[in-house]
Amino acid sequence: MLQLPHQPLQVAVPPQRSAAREDQDAPWHTEAVCRRDEAGLFFAPSKEPTAARLSREDAAKRVCARCPVMVECREHALLQPEPYGVWGGLTAAERRVVLARRRRRETEIKKAASAA
Repeated sequence: MLQLPHQPLQVAVPPQRSAAREDQDAPWHTEAVCRRDEAGLFFAPSKEPTAARLSREDAAKRVCARCPVMVECREHALLQPEPYGVWGGLTAAERRVVLARRRRRETEIKKAASAA
């Protein structure tokens, strides 16, 4: 189950809402598919064996893949940043890679702009 954010969500990209959405003002997490699943699927128990973790994360990612707000969830996890669990189809380690790539890209853009 998805935990509600403690502060207002600040999304870096415009959210892509599902076409069938009736209430456009409701927070993105009200549509999250994981709200109907067990939280244990998305967050690791302590001392979880590697094989069990990989299997659990794969199952969580399959849930994310069918979620209409996966992009919003991922952006939330990257902006907070959420240090644990599967969010938006990415594990914590995968989110660290995405954040490192974003920082590297921003640095390259700044360097290119100052050289011009």
